[in-house]
Formats: sequence, structure tokens, C-alpha cells
Amino acid sequence: MRDTGEDSVALRTSRGELRALRRADGQVNVNMGTPQLDWRDVPLARDVDLLHLPLDGDPVAVGMGNPHCVFIVADAEAVDVAGLGRKVEHDPLYPQRTNVEFISVCGPDRLRMRVWERGTGITLACGSGACAAAVAANLRGLTGRRVTLQLDGGVLEVDWREDGIWMAGPVEHVFDGWLTPAFVAAHQ
Repeated sequence: MRDTGEDSVALRTSRGELRALRRADGQVNVNMGTPQLDWRDVPLARDVDLLHLPLDGDPVAVGMGNPHCVFIVADAEAVDVAGLGRKVEHDPLYPQRTNVEFISVCGPDRLRMRVWERGTGITLACGSGACAAAVAANLRGLTGRRVTLQLDGGVLEVDWREDGIWMAGPVEHVFDGWLTPAFVAAHQ
């Protein structure tokens, strides 16, 4: 949007196009698509109750184009994110590994979230993880479909609508990267 001067853009992903819209306050809304709530789509290794996974801590599984395991805890600040995140990321229930979110409910429309991203470790924020956390909290009856999440990196708003999960938050330039021609050729 910065480069084109446009207030909207479609981002092509392996899951389809995601629409992003610039808001008047400078934040960006992104339609992250609909949550995947079938064990095959998350994906999981076998058919289990997604709202009560057979793992210690009674987590929830949600797919957002990538797998998520959401733990609802009393205090997200007190969780050993590195220790538990690493262990759950590699659990055999998740054949493609998983992102792991730890959320505590701060109110009927507020969550505190910390995250372990598969292949990376602890990160400051995760958009698909925030969406998965909002879905998990709603499906467990803990929040409505619109919530504000406080992450280590800032605040995100998530609104689960009929046309998908809309996430809103600030946009920050984090890094520049370049793909070599050999990498691009190998991944086409």
C-alpha cells in the first residue's frame, strides 16, 4: 500500500487471497480467512475433539492455513513458553508441527497471549495465532467473537465475522529480505 498509494491490497497465500485494507487511523485490517475446524484441515494425525485435545493442559486445535495449539491458562505471564512450546511443537499429534499459543482471559473481550512459533521459537506476535486464540476462546464460551489481544509486541483486534476472521493492528517494517534466483527456481 505504501508503494502503490492504494488503501487496499490482496495478498496471495497458499490458502488463497487475503484482503488487507488501510484504516483511517493508520492500522490495517486483514481478512485472515475462515478457521479450519476439522482435524484433517488443521492438520492433526488423527480424529480427536479439537476443543479438548488429548494433551496435558487441555488445549484447543485450530487451523488458520497453519496449525495452532491454544492453551487457555490462568496467567500467560507465568507460563514456560520456551519449554512447553518446544515440546508441543513436536508432539506427534501435529504431523506438520504446530504453533503454540498461551492465552489468559482478561475480560469478555480481552485476551493476553504469548506465542511459540514452529521453527522459530518465542516471537513478539503472531497474526494467525491471534486469530486461532480468539476462535479457541470463543468456542470454549469464554469470549465473544470480537476480542482485543495483548501480545508481547503490541495489541491486535480480532473480529470473527461471517466472511472470515478480520484482524486489525499496526504495521511495522521489521526487515528486508532477498531471495536468490536459485531459491525462487526451486520453489516454483
